[in-house]
Amino acid sequence: MLKFLSIFITRYGFISAGTLHFRGAVMDTKNLINLHAYPIDQDGAARDALIHSVRAQLHDDGCAVLKNFLTPYAVACLVKEADQVAHLAHRSHSRTNPYFTKDDPSLPQDDPRRRFFDRSNAFIPADNFAPSGALRQIQNFPAFDPFIKDCLEQDRFYRYADPLADVIINAADEGEGFPWHFDTNNFTITLAIQMADEGGMFEYAPNIRSDGEHFEDVCAVLDGTSDKVRSLQLEPGDLQLFKGRYSLQRVAPLTGKTPRYVAIFSYVEEPDMVGSPERTKQLYGRVLPIHLQRAGLRGDAYID
Repeated sequence: MLKFLSIFITRYGFISAGTLHFRGAVMDTKNLINLHAYPIDQDGAARDALIHSVRAQLHDDGCAVLKNFLTPYAVACLVKEADQVAHLAHRSHSRTNPYFTKDDPSLPQDDPRRRFFDRSNAFIPADNFAPSGALRQIQNFPAFDPFIKDCLEQDRFYRYADPLADVIINAADEGEGFPWHFDTNNFTITLAIQMADEGGMFEYAPNIRSDGEHFEDVCAVLDGTSDKVRSLQLEPGDLQLFKGRYSLQRVAPLTGKTPRYVAIFSYVEEPDMVGSPERTKQLYGRVLPIHLQRAGLRGDAYID
């Protein structure tokens, strides 16, 4: 990463102890998103062709990647922003199966619902990112949400209203990663910010669950014998749209001292949704009054 920053500073500007400067330019979303390659803010044939391409990739593969969706300037800003708040990440450890369900002794021992793996999470909650920062500037760019909605072809599409979780950064260190799992959301929208020195390959079995459960196929993936698994090396600045509910996935363990940073944007099918106190506490280590109020609870038992 130091080599990347050195090249970036030489070509585009310099980094001071406080602010990242871009040849004297103030931070502007048009300096963050690569609008030349991805004209998401302009109605017309170019935007239509881009959306058509993303939809086709999602239909065929369950995954679409827009390489270099961000500018080098944006990547450097996001790395700096993540580094500054990485110590505020909440870490949790658990053992989970691919479905995030509890063990069911009535099932055969080799059923994938009875196969559990170590999982480590480190999420930087959303309230650590200022409106003036690069991450919020990208999220709040007027054309960003409509573009994602059009790509996903979702009629009911709302930004997650949870103040701890509408946009977060997953921070993973050496030895960490995600075991095989299905997402609980239909789609996952991520921005790659910084990759580990080695490892961290994104692996997935596309659409393995699109027409129902196929436990034998899942077992083959877990056993390493499936021919459905694909590998994807994401790079800083890549935007990924992924059908996480229908595709089995994992992030291979990381090696090296450089942390892996990935921003996760959350969208839901109902307006004004927030997480339950229990789930929020588990993922972020604390809850806010809105979580208790929405759950009909009183008191400060969950409040940090």
